[in-house]
Amino acid sequence: MKDFTWSIKNKTNNSKARTGIISTPHGEIKTPAFIFCATKAALKSFTTKDAKENNTQIILSNTYHLMLQPGSELIAKHGGLHKFIGWNGPMLTDSGGFQIFSLGHGSVADEIKGRKIKSNIKKTLLNINEEGALFKSYIDGSTHILSPEKSIQVQRNLGADFILVFDECTPYNVDKAYTSESMHRSHRWSLRSINAFNSKIIYKPSYGSAGKQELYAIIQGGIYKDLREESIQFNTKEIDTFGIAIGGSLGSNKEEMKDIVHFTSSKLGTARPIHLLGIGDPNDIWDFVADGIDTFDCVSPTRIARHGSALVKGKQGKINLKNVKYKNNLNPIDKECKCYTCKNFTLAYLYHLFSAQELLGLQLLTNHNIFFMNNLMKEIRNSINNNNFNNAKKNWLNS
Repeated sequence: MKDFTWSIKNKTNNSKARTGIISTPHGEIKTPAFIFCATKAALKSFTTKDAKENNTQIILSNTYHLMLQPGSELIAKHGGLHKFIGWNGPMLTDSGGFQIFSLGHGSVADEIKGRKIKSNIKKTLLNINEEGALFKSYIDGSTHILSPEKSIQVQRNLGADFILVFDECTPYNVDKAYTSESMHRSHRWSLRSINAFNSKIIYKPSYGSAGKQELYAIIQGGIYKDLREESIQFNTKEIDTFGIAIGGSLGSNKEEMKDIVHFTSSKLGTARPIHLLGIGDPNDIWDFVADGIDTFDCVSPTRIARHGSALVKGKQGKINLKNVKYKNNLNPIDKECKCYTCKNFTLAYLYHLFSAQELLGLQLLTNHNIFFMNNLMKEIRNSINNNNFNNAKKNWLNS
């Protein structure tokens, strides 16, 4: 079985942007790359065959959701997520911590991206302590505890190529004292995650239901640069993992978010691939690639498609096809786009599908947005390889 490797191929002269290859037992990932979220082991309204035909390289699924339904043991009986969902490429699972704590705080996902807090979300997190997180299932109200050891065991059952250490994702509205307390606890959880990963529970050490796996560590510290510095030190000097992810609250607005990512990534070097958790705005990706980020994940491209929004080049970033101005528009979303949707259907037809609440509309926009994101990453890679990154970014944003 092919082993895991990471190599940088090309760098730009005037930024940290780089192309590379992450090799896994299930195939190669050309970076920078975008990871699409099949949260509950499904790309909503879209098959893995369609995803592959639209140049998708890697898919993410969620530990928290899958441990509750259908259960990681059932997925392990299939030979892991790859066989369960019919995907023959690389996969990643998160540790489950983000979902637990976002459900507990009711606002983490929004605060990380600077959005308005949703106060009507039912909170299911019961308690956080050194052992782990005690929470109620959103499905049936049953009580569960997710610890570092449990998270790793579930992720070994799920069998993704890359798995994450268990951590707490603190929201923006907690103070520095709690952010520090949480970060240090997450560091201790990281050590326990690594020990569990290297121990023989059911599988061989470092193996899951689908074969060998590798770990990503997670940098925390919220908006506080001294805490980020401390977490960087811990994750780069005190532990050794295949990759490293930037997590936690990144600020209350885009400027603060970019500042924190820039500060953090500037101290991580090139020894390991760097992943940015939960960020997927196409225009932001250009900036973060320039900071040396190699991979991204976010539910946004497929989620906004289900709500009628198509991704487009330029500073506006997306258009809402439910807008009546598209009712009689005979143009495609993008005349230059080579996706199946743009080559075959008009804005007027897409407007009609959403007006008539036809499920095909969700599929066609998901098709476009997935193709769009993969094409974006390809254009970024080509611009780096051709040492034309800044001009390509300018052209993209001014399209």
